[in-house]
Amino acid sequence: MKSKNIPADIKSKSIKEAQNEIKEIITNLENKETNLEESIGKYNRMMQLNIHIQEEFKKRAKEIKDTNLKK
Repeated sequence: MKSKNIPADIKSKSIKEAQNEIKEIITNLENKETNLEESIGKYNRMMQLNIHIQEEFKKRAKEIKDTNLKK
């Protein structure tokens, strides 16, 4: 899954907001009453959130590296 496939509502989230939504999804997926279709949709959203978090970490790491190189 590439970043261009990530919905705008996910791209606008902070890392913390994305992490919190992932926690909510996990809690929901652990619920035995959740149907399979709903679970698949939530799992896919969780994967998109995870990719977003990874990309944000990469951006921040690059910013830190660039800042340190300038010093």
